[in-house]
Amino acid sequence: MPLSPHVGTASPRYRALVLAMLLLVYTFNFLDRQILGILVAPIKAELHLTDTQMGALGGIAFALLYSTLAIPLAVVADRTSRSWVITISLTIWSAFTALCGIATGFWQFFAFRLGVGVGEAGGVAPSYAMIADYFPPHQRARALSIYSLGIPIGLAAGALLGGVIASAVNWRWAFVAVGVAGVVIAPIFRLVVKEPPREAVDTSPTAKDAGVSVWTVFALLAAKPSFWLMSFAAAFSSLCGYGLAFWVPSVLIRSFGFSLLTASQYIGSLLLIGGTIGVFAGGWLADRLGGSDRGTYAKLPAIAWLITVPLFAAGLMSGSPLLAWFLFLVPNGLNILWLGPVITAVQYLVPPPMRATASASFLFINNLIGLGLGSLIMGRLSDAMTAQHGADALRYSTTYALGFYIVAAALMLLAVRPLRRDWIG
Repeated sequence: MPLSPHVGTASPRYRALVLAMLLLVYTFNFLDRQILGILVAPIKAELHLTDTQMGALGGIAFALLYSTLAIPLAVVADRTSRSWVITISLTIWSAFTALCGIATGFWQFFAFRLGVGVGEAGGVAPSYAMIADYFPPHQRARALSIYSLGIPIGLAAGALLGGVIASAVNWRWAFVAVGVAGVVIAPIFRLVVKEPPREAVDTSPTAKDAGVSVWTVFALLAAKPSFWLMSFAAAFSSLCGYGLAFWVPSVLIRSFGFSLLTASQYIGSLLLIGGTIGVFAGGWLADRLGGSDRGTYAKLPAIAWLITVPLFAAGLMSGSPLLAWFLFLVPNGLNILWLGPVITAVQYLVPPPMRATASASFLFINNLIGLGLGSLIMGRLSDAMTAQHGADALRYSTTYALGFYIVAAALMLLAVRPLRRDWIG
């Protein structure tokens, strides 16, 4: 069957190829984020940094421009070529990741992390929109969940590759290796993934007019309570999720006595197994159950987060690494089960030409709070508790922060009824 880049006639084979390439790029997106988390110990030791400073590098340094530039870049993607925006973004963030390998102090490292955030700002929202354009409605949650597998795969790859390269050479070469690999992949992505013709997606006058101004998108979203509730729920969940992904490797080293390599293998296996199952299960369940009740797209994440809290807490405070692995496994899936359902729901709050901008608006709230503050709050708490708890201070700070999952669940349950009203189509 010939491959076709035209949305209206795209073959299942070509759609699968597009999704695979988007997944690969998304994997590098999270690989470049997580690699810093596994390398906290050697970076902190060589550059003489505090937990608060490391938390800033893992959070606000990346999230500041990542969040604020995502919306204007999504507007550019909606009006020009999403494929080109993703390609250029991959090149930029990969180049800055490689530059992190030559950092000699906190502020230089901070500047390079800002650059990584600038690049990654143009990657995710256009990808969401392309998937929504390429796949029919009854397959979108599953397609977005497959795309979101880039999160656990990228996090696991970052932990494993970072640990292996740093143990074999040093932490600097870990950044250089993954950064150069991303730069090489960028032109291949552009050659393979063609831009879907917009007129093939939606030719209605309403849809055409809706894409004219970013303020049109903002006005439409602002009037929908479900958008705000889901965005802030996801943000508080991400505050925990990103913070744990960044700091749990250090908890394993400080409180469980792991080596850097052992910690990378331990955390990598958890992220790959638990995260992969959780992300795909969220999309599958949403497609399966959401047809009869759109509120299911909000109910599923809330239930998952409430189950996550006691399991994560028990694992963090466990005295047995083996028991902790099994306690961590289930919540590593449940804490990101929300991705497929919620990302899909956001796509249905606006007409098709608005999707990248709507996704970027959602990601702005999610990332500025979740990605920007998660690792920083946990790092600051750790520094504050060091006098009382010593090496276990980080273990306690990450456990206390789990309360944000409860806040996230409450907000998502409040979104159930408004989502049923706000859904388009």
